[in-house]
Amino acid sequence: MMLRKILLVVSIMCSFLSIQCKEDDDIKPTIDICDQKTVINKNIYNNLVSADFNLVSAEITNNCLTIEISASGCDGNSWEFNLVDSGAVAESSPEQRYLKFQLINQEACLAVFKKTISFDLAPLQINGSNEIILHFEGLESLLRYKY
Repeated sequence: MMLRKILLVVSIMCSFLSIQCKEDDDIKPTIDICDQKTVINKNIYNNLVSADFNLVSAEITNNCLTIEISASGCDGNSWEFNLVDSGAVAESSPEQRYLKFQLINQEACLAVFKKTISFDLAPLQINGSNEIILHFEGLESLLRYKY
């Protein structure tokens, strides 16, 4: 009799656990895959030199800042990009950070191309905060990064 009760309890627990596992399996974590990491470096920020470009758009989705630019070149395939944070944090509510975008363009053609690149903003997160205002050089409006 006791063995039947134990088997019944174990059976019920196994059934509950299998249902719980199935529910958890349906939950998929959101993983942001950005093209590049954001660099935090005061010296690079202060000495950053960029090729000419036009900022078409800048948008934050989850932890990625997606930037679309246009610039002259032959095809844009050799372009390199950097997003650099100054390392300074303005102590306000919410805190504020400062960013510069760099285009490295050695192409000497007069055609104009557009490129889109995304940068991981997670390194900019501040412990104890869930939002940062980003001052993006060349963008008139501020960007709100909520995490």
